[in-house]
Amino acid sequence: MTPDVLIVGAGIIGAACADALSARGLRVTVVERDAVGSGATAAGMGHLVAMDDNAAELALSSHSLQLWRDLVDGQPQRHEYSRCGTIWVAADDEELDAANAKAAVMSARALECAVLDAQDLYRLEPQLRPGLAGGLLVRGDGLVYPPKSARILLARAVARGATLAMGEVVALEEGAVRLADGSRLAAGRIVLAAGTRCLGLAPELPLRPKKGHVMITDRYPGFIRHQLVELGYVKSAHAADGDSVAFNLQPRPTGQVLIGSSRQFDTTDLAAEPGMMARMLRRAVEYTPALAGLNILRCWTGLRAATPDGLPLIGPDLSRRNVWLATGHEGLGITTSLATAELLAAQMVGAQAGIDARPYLPSRFDAQGRAYA
Repeated sequence: MTPDVLIVGAGIIGAACADALSARGLRVTVVERDAVGSGATAAGMGHLVAMDDNAAELALSSHSLQLWRDLVDGQPQRHEYSRCGTIWVAADDEELDAANAKAAVMSARALECAVLDAQDLYRLEPQLRPGLAGGLLVRGDGLVYPPKSARILLARAVARGATLAMGEVVALEEGAVRLADGSRLAAGRIVLAAGTRCLGLAPELPLRPKKGHVMITDRYPGFIRHQLVELGYVKSAHAADGDSVAFNLQPRPTGQVLIGSSRQFDTTDLAAEPGMMARMLRRAVEYTPALAGLNILRCWTGLRAATPDGLPLIGPDLSRRNVWLATGHEGLGITTSLATAELLAAQMVGAQAGIDARPYLPSRFDAQGRAYA
């Protein structure tokens, strides 16, 4: 039977959409060219973090965090989930003022957080360098191992009757997709959930690749206990041009430490670059000097799909009949995957979602990728 929905991409976004749509009773087929949970999903750090650069970002991320907590409830090991919390590190008094402002915004959405003075900061994370002013602890943040979560979500969909087709989608056709082997898969509606690969099928989409590097150390249990992020991270994450790095460490349940983060525009070359790795390490060692003595086992890269306004595209593509979008999540794809799937499924069946879908609709951009006033 022709599926009601065909999803292009079996990363965390596509898998979550398959789970949500199949739970609504829709017949779903997912098409993936590589492996379930590959691409940007496998490359990401797996953080589940409330981000408040704007109200829409905070609404999407905080709602999705609750959906994640519901998903992993009673089975955190399956997802390699840890509710480690995030500490936004304030280097000076000006950044501590920013931490206080951030706390007010998050507290208004009932997110559990606490401003830390320097003494509290070092009690929680003694590896941080001396002289820092304090920080903000957001207790509800966490992390997962994204490829495993993607496989779990897709398996739930398959248990309801969804199917997985392996192949590379090379073109969109009316009511169908065409694969590299020449075959054609028809569907009532098509969802593009393949990150930057969506540009190969719909090049006019307002998406831009952002390359990122990640490194992982050997096992050092207890080296850090929270995800640590500098308060300047937001400025780096939303830069419109140029290369940038920011301090971001994450304690994995294995005892390893993930080291981020970097952003580069105008390249899709996935080769790891020693110069960018060196910049990341210098920044990380500035905040945690003892990191210089740890062994790094591996470095890899991935491509984030970024939109001009930093918010994802979730909803119908008005330029193509029966084509829907679930892409453009930049560095928040893991965090916001479950809320994205809920929003998409609710729109498709005419139901109410937990948050307002309007800030994320693709129709906010014109044909040239510019946001309407």
